[in-house]
Amino acid sequence: QVSVALKEGQVTPTQLCQRCLALIRSTKFLNAYITVAEETALKQAEESEKRYRRGQPLGVLDGIPVSVKDNFNTAGIETTCASNMLKGYISPYNATVVQKLLDQGAVLLGKTNLDEFAMGSGSTDGVFGPVRNPWSYSRQYKEKSVSKSHSEDEESNWVITGGSSGGSAAAVSSFTCFAALGSDTGGSTRNPAAHCGVVGLKPTYGLISRHGLIPLVNSMDVPGILTRCVDDAAVVLGSIAGHDPKDSTTIQDNFMPFELPDLTDVSKLSIGIPKEYHAPGLSSEILALWSKAADLFKDAGAKVIEVSLPHTRYSIVCYHVLCTAEVASNMARFDGLEYGHRSDMNESTESMYAATRREGFNDVVRGRILSGNYFLLKQNYENYFIKAQKVRRLIANDFVKVFRSGVDILLTPTTLSDAVPYMEFIKEDNRTRSTQDDILTQAANMAGLPAVSVPTALSEKGLPVGLQFIGRSFQEKQLLTIAKWFEKQVKFPMIQLEEVKRLDHGVFQHQKSASFS
Repeated sequence: QVSVALKEGQVTPTQLCQRCLALIRSTKFLNAYITVAEETALKQAEESEKRYRRGQPLGVLDGIPVSVKDNFNTAGIETTCASNMLKGYISPYNATVVQKLLDQGAVLLGKTNLDEFAMGSGSTDGVFGPVRNPWSYSRQYKEKSVSKSHSEDEESNWVITGGSSGGSAAAVSSFTCFAALGSDTGGSTRNPAAHCGVVGLKPTYGLISRHGLIPLVNSMDVPGILTRCVDDAAVVLGSIAGHDPKDSTTIQDNFMPFELPDLTDVSKLSIGIPKEYHAPGLSSEILALWSKAADLFKDAGAKVIEVSLPHTRYSIVCYHVLCTAEVASNMARFDGLEYGHRSDMNESTESMYAATRREGFNDVVRGRILSGNYFLLKQNYENYFIKAQKVRRLIANDFVKVFRSGVDILLTPTTLSDAVPYMEFIKEDNRTRSTQDDILTQAANMAGLPAVSVPTALSEKGLPVGLQFIGRSFQEKQLLTIAKWFEKQVKFPMIQLEEVKRLDHGVFQHQKSASFS
């Protein structure tokens, strides 16, 4: 819709950019952004405006404001990974996905907040402080939460965004941009999408280039897409997917961007409900929504069947071993020599290394490096790392078997509950939290499958709840078509934020999803 408004001249790219920048300023308390690239963004908007005047826009994304998680390299804009280790680091090149967005004329507003080095599930552990969920300040949540004195309540009652791409999810949810990039290693795009009431897509491993994404777990990392509706996710996917000579793990075939058809008949579809996803700790509210969603498909004529993915119960342990092992390997590059923070300790090279990593990394990152190195010790390698790799293959095979049996798509919850208040979230340590929060999402990463979280309803507390669809490898079109049909049926309500209402003059009010496709 905004793309059409730009083409028809109802709004100019500069006006749109200024409006989003004003919203970023007025929602600064959310802490969604680490860096706002105001000057660069306005220059890009100006260039876009010239193209529109000539009648030669570069495509649907031309002039559209977007944000990028701060673990993607951006030339000329600081990339910190929310860590002291990379504070002040400015990359000499753009990540492939960032470059592709800029080549399409997108306007890059800034870099969004995250857990340090994307290790976490709350966006609370970065060095720039926690991200606040925009829904904490929505009319829907305020009406449901029991007020003490108003100011005290607002300060202690705000809820987390989920993570680790919480900044990107909050940025999209609070209307400061129209799409954002996150990364997804074990659910880091889908988890915050579910908590912030936006669409979070984790594409098939290898469909999108990882070049320039600072790695966490090379064999599972995927750039993720956060938007306010499913159609928009398909548009962004079309712009950034495809082979990249700089990333040997990307597909060789050409990727053809697609428009999502309007699905009217779901009677030929087979929807799988994996019984293992009825996990311990799953809230009764989410369980009820999951059943309701399955009934929605059934009532529309689709075949809904219970399926089994028997190795799911081992997946979180297996994920933890593989994740920390690869983290230990990846973090070795931050030694204080080539880039990033360097300690003043100069007694010896070894002491400089040690001091640099002690000062640069937080406890969570150091803890994962220690665990990973333990699993990779010669005496443990066979028992932990190799065994976990074998279990990973069994988990991937479970999915293959289910899809071979004629199931088109799997429907599962995305999270165990709605977003929890920050004060409650930090009572447990990062590892415990990540284990709980990744339980429903990480298996898709281990199997390399595409998955999307779609906002479904508001909980009794007035907070968003999302459900997840998992598809076959490289069948993003089918996955998103079904997700779009589902989105249409559930009619998820738009967030009602006072800050947006005050600043907005119409562009965000077209329709519930303020989509640009």
